[in-house]
Amino acid sequence: MNYYAVRLPILDEEKSRVYREDHLKYLEGLVGQGNIFTYGRFTDGTGGLVIYKAEDLEEAAALAKQDPYVSSGARDFVINEWAMNTDVLSR
Repeated sequence: MNYYAVRLPILDEEKSRVYREDHLKYLEGLVGQGNIFTYGRFTDGTGGLVIYKAEDLEEAAALAKQDPYVSSGARDFVINEWAMNTDVLSR
């Protein structure tokens, strides 16, 4: 599995409020399937970040596009493959 960092910048604040619960349920479902490493919001209110676990970029992008935030137009997404530095974890 590879890791993919997906930033979710806000496009529509009202839609973000409306779809928040659906977004969180979607992510929790993916946690249960093993497709999420972690996720959270930016404290400055500009959006959030999801670290997906996927076989390739196409799979990660497909998961991101199915997020209710993205599919509703509440958020955009920017995706990059992410190489976790495991040396830090062993300290």
